[in-house]
Amino acid sequence: MAKYLVIVESPAKVKTIKKFLGSNYEVLASNGHVRDLPKSQLGIDIEHGYEPKYITIRGKGDVLAKLRKEVKKADKVYLATDPDREGEAISWHLAQALKLEEKEIHRISFNEITKNAVKASLKDARKINLNLVNAQQTRRILDRMVGYKISPLLWAKVKRGLSAGRVQSVALRIICDREEEINAFIPQEYWTLEVELHVEGEKKPLYAKFSGEADNKIEITTQAQMDQIVEELKQLEFTVQEIRRGERTKKVPLPFTTSTLQQEAANVLNFSTQKTMRLAQQLYEGVDIKGEGTIGIITYLRTDSTRISDEANQMAQEYITSVYGENYVASHVIEKKTSSGNIQDAHEAIRPTNIHLTPTVVKESLSRDQFRLYQLIWKRFTASRMANAVYDTINIKINAGSYRFTSSASKLKFDGFTAVYGETEKKENNPAVKNLTKESKLSVEKFNPAQHFTQPPAHYTEASLVRELEEQGIGRPSTYAPTITTILARRYIVKENKNLYVTELGEVVNNIMKQSFASIVDVTFTANLESLLDMVAEGSVNWKTVVSNFYPDLEEAVETAQKELEHVTVEDEVTDEICEFCGRNMVIKYGPHGKFLACPGFPECRNTKPYLEKIGVKCPLCGKEVVIKKTKKGRKYYGCENNPECEFMSWAKPSAKKCPVCGSYMVEKGNRLVCSEQTCGYVETREKQLEKVD
Repeated sequence: MAKYLVIVESPAKVKTIKKFLGSNYEVLASNGHVRDLPKSQLGIDIEHGYEPKYITIRGKGDVLAKLRKEVKKADKVYLATDPDREGEAISWHLAQALKLEEKEIHRISFNEITKNAVKASLKDARKINLNLVNAQQTRRILDRMVGYKISPLLWAKVKRGLSAGRVQSVALRIICDREEEINAFIPQEYWTLEVELHVEGEKKPLYAKFSGEADNKIEITTQAQMDQIVEELKQLEFTVQEIRRGERTKKVPLPFTTSTLQQEAANVLNFSTQKTMRLAQQLYEGVDIKGEGTIGIITYLRTDSTRISDEANQMAQEYITSVYGENYVASHVIEKKTSSGNIQDAHEAIRPTNIHLTPTVVKESLSRDQFRLYQLIWKRFTASRMANAVYDTINIKINAGSYRFTSSASKLKFDGFTAVYGETEKKENNPAVKNLTKESKLSVEKFNPAQHFTQPPAHYTEASLVRELEEQGIGRPSTYAPTITTILARRYIVKENKNLYVTELGEVVNNIMKQSFASIVDVTFTANLESLLDMVAEGSVNWKTVVSNFYPDLEEAVETAQKELEHVTVEDEVTDEICEFCGRNMVIKYGPHGKFLACPGFPECRNTKPYLEKIGVKCPLCGKEVVIKKTKKGRKYYGCENNPECEFMSWAKPSAKKCPVCGSYMVEKGNRLVCSEQTCGYVETREKQLEKVD
């Protein structure tokens, strides 16, 4: 009997796939990559065409020995690694390490680990796609060049084992830029006005919002302006000018891509990107489902396509028809359009492999978190094949002299996809609108003016950072989670209540990267590099062209930085603080969490203390010194040295200058000073303040 060997990446897949194939198939796992660039050196032959020098990864010798033994016994070897560039590269490395002849290489891939998909792939075996291998190899070489050339420079200049990465440095730059925007943001005052109107014959009031005049939108920026408008309105008669009835459709969501799954899982389930990908990997590789055995219950999790196969679409339509009715089936399917042309359409969107495996059916077989993620994927896919939700709408224009107010209401007419996914607006809002006519008599019950202040841009969360990386064309589905995980692990950023904040360490690294390696942390440059990698994958650009254009500029930037950055080397600064154990003057050290005080007598004396850096400003509450402090996770703020007795704290840097209008302390916002009392709103340039001091 013929014997076939199938090599997969993950041991978790072995059990699942072995179940689908007969006894004449042996299934073994490579446990990921078996070869890589050496850790001890750059591993790229710069002088001879940038050829990479691959070695067997430590600990993989036994795995390869076992695979070689089975290869000798097998009549045919199938390389069944993941269906993406990384998987293609692993298959190529396996072929090299196992010394497979070209005629012996049978590359198979499947988008889902189900019996039909696996068996179909065996009939459709192909050669290894070297274009995909070269695209992955190029990314690996570029990342290695950046990491191994810039990291030693950071080590030398900042002294504490820092490192730089090509995509991670850009992600850090994006977060730092947002932090600067937030810090420089100055709130602007504005007012809104709502009026409660009594409609003759109605018990409930009609709510309408002020919009301005007939042809002119009025923005109310002060209380005095608001008071004047309200006084005028009190003298005017309110009448209905226009009633417009119509329909509004709420469009179905697209099925999940890697990016949108990570975003939705973060927003709805509060999962980190890393956790989402770990759970999705488990659902893809195979779980033991009661009555079904071990099967993969979602399709491949690394994709940027929203395409769905004809078979899956047909299965969904039949399911929706039988459970909800024919009118719930989408009349046509919408797919994501992109101008970048980077969508890998060989993949499908992330979906359940069998729509009949509903969340209820599989719940007992999954862990709590597996179930929650699967339920999200199942509902999103099912909803994407359903009809839009439809609402009846009413839009009203109301006159009061030359002023205009608007009011609106909506009522669910057909729930469509919201029967499965998302919240429906079931209650009719603003019910007094329903029976309104142009002849309805209106009288004012109450004016509701409200003061607001414009808000700064929101801090990035993992979800919004993934969205930004995708929109900017930085990285690919497989890189989002490891990128964020890496900069968190290096403590360049910290996460507090979902928000991402830059640490002092992150600021130092970002400033050095911006100063000396501007192109590497440039968003457009990095996005263009991603496009070049896509062209390598398509076979339209030679991978060595990309590398040979990149490396000389990097080498030149490193040499320049070695000279120009010498003055930023962080030395141990001696302070007046005396070590209470040995009497030496303590010094400022720089660690993973920022600056701290340490005894120079180390290792004999190991005394350390928090370093409270004074900013030369007196506390506005108690008069003692304001110092730079950090939260437990490393986010910087300004507080009183007399804490906890004095509770003063500020996220923005306080100034010694007092507000000339209200007397409150002022804070620095970019090149301006702003009153800390938001309702005051006084602002002046810091240059003006410096002139006054002079």
